[in-house]
Amino acid sequence: MTLARHASPPPPTRITQARAVEDRHRAVQNARAARTVAGHAADVEECSQLLAMLGLDAASGKLR
Repeated sequence: MTLARHASPPPPTRITQARAVEDRHRAVQNARAARTVAGHAADVEECSQLLAMLGLDAASGKLR
């Protein structure tokens, strides 16, 4: 019989902290891009097509 180990997660390293900062920066950039596309698109269909070309969706325009 083995005992289950319940260890706390390791403390964040510089790499994990840098990745978190980069993820946040990417989210901000994607939100700005989605809002810019939405503001310049002629209609909803064009907006969705342009967002798809950029690999974004309408939810990208909202930050959490």
